[in-house]
Amino acid sequence: MKNYPPESKADAVALYESRPEATIRSVAADLGINPETPAELGSGSRREQSRGAADAGTPQPPAPLEAENAALRKKVRELGRNERSCARVTGMRPRTFRTALAALTASLTAAGCLTAAVPATAAQQPARQRPPANACSPSVSLSGFSDALDKTTYDGTYVGNLSALAPPARRGSLAGLSALSDRSELFRLDARTLEPRGVVTLADEKGAALDSEGLVADRDGTFLVSSETEPSVRRYSPTGELLGRLPVPDDLRTAPAGGARANGSFEGLTLLPGGHTLLASMEYPLDGDPADLVRFQTWQRTRHGDFRPGARYTYRTDPGLGVSEVTATPEGRLLVLERGFTAGVGNTVRLHLADRPGRGTALHKRLLADLADCPDLGATAQQPQPNPLLDNFEGMAVTGRSGGRTDVLVVSDDNQNAAQTTRFLRLRVRV
Repeated sequence: MKNYPPESKADAVALYESRPEATIRSVAADLGINPETPAELGSGSRREQSRGAADAGTPQPPAPLEAENAALRKKVRELGRNERSCARVTGMRPRTFRTALAALTASLTAAGCLTAAVPATAAQQPARQRPPANACSPSVSLSGFSDALDKTTYDGTYVGNLSALAPPARRGSLAGLSALSDRSELFRLDARTLEPRGVVTLADEKGAALDSEGLVADRDGTFLVSSETEPSVRRYSPTGELLGRLPVPDDLRTAPAGGARANGSFEGLTLLPGGHTLLASMEYPLDGDPADLVRFQTWQRTRHGDFRPGARYTYRTDPGLGVSEVTATPEGRLLVLERGFTAGVGNTVRLHLADRPGRGTALHKRLLADLADCPDLGATAQQPQPNPLLDNFEGMAVTGRSGGRTDVLVVSDDNQNAAQTTRFLRLRVRV
C-alpha cells in the first residue's frame, strides 16, 4: 500500500469535509489518489468518524442540485487530472496546487454552490452586519450620556458653557481630560468620571476674558486656545499664564478688519497626528463666500516649535448648519460636528468624516450620523427637541480606540441657561 504524505491526507480530508454528498472514494478519484486506499486518507475526517456502521450502506437521498453538482465535480476532476500542467503554469508545486484546489472547492461549498444547505435565493443575499448596540447609524453608536455636571460649581466656578475638550497630548499622561468654557475657564476633568479636578482662568493680553471656543493640549504641556472675538489662537501654560499668540491672516479677522462675521470665526481647533499641523475651523462663511462654504486654516510648526500660517481648505456644510467643532482622528482625517438651532424645533447635530488635509484644497465629507437618530437612553430636554438627547453640542475629542472603533466624547454648551443642559455623550465611531 502506498504511503501518502500528511499534506495529501489533509487535502483529501478538506475536500471530503467540504462536500457532504461525496464519498471518500470519489474524493480520492478527484484528487488523483490511489482509489484502493481511500479509507486510509479519510480516516481523519470528523464526518467519517461520526458515521455509524449501520448508516454506511444506507443510500443517501438525491441532492436538489444534483445535475449542477455533477457538472462541478466533473470540472474538479478535470482540474485534478491536469494539476501538473496547472502547477507548471502557476508556478506552484503539485502538492501546493492540490491544497489550493481543495480550498477553492470548500469556498464554493460555503457559498452554496455545491450543496443545497441553504436555498439558492438566500445564498445570493449579501451578508448583513449586525448593527451595534444603541446604534445611531451603521457607523456610530451611543455608549452613554451624563448630565452630572449640569448646573454645578467647582471651587466657586460655574461648571458649564463648555465649548471644547482636549485629551492629554501624550498617551498615558496623568494630566486627564481638559474642558474649556467660552467664559475663559479651563477645567481639568477626571477622564473616567468627568468630575472636575482643577480650574484656571484665562485672559488676553489686557486681562480681559476670551470668547474661547477651541482647545488643543500640546506635547509640551501647554494649551492652544482659539477665541472667536478677533479671532485669535493663543498659547497658555498649564497654570493659565499667557505665553504667546499665533499670527492670523488678515482676511480671516472679524469685520470690518476682515471678512469673518462676529461670533462666527474660529470655533474648532485640532492638532493633526504627528503634531506638525494645527487646524482651526471657521463656524460660518466669510463675507462674500457661498452660504454653505467655510474655511479651515492651518499652521505649520517650525523647527523652533512655534507655528506659522500654512494651507487653507474649504469645507461645505449642510444647509443652515455651521461647524461647531473639528477634531483629528488617529489616521489624520477630520471628525466634523455640524450644528444648528431652530426655535420651537430644537437642535440639529450631525457628525461627518472629512478628508485628511493635504490632498487638494477642498475637503470632501460623508455623513457618519445625525444624532437625532440616536436612542435617547432616557435623557430629558428642557425645551422642544427632535430627540430629548439633543442639546447645543459644541466640544468633541477622540479619547481612545478599541475593537475597530474610535471613542469620541462630545459635550454641550448650556450657555448658563435653564432651558439647556451641560451634557456629555460617549460615542463609538467606525471611521
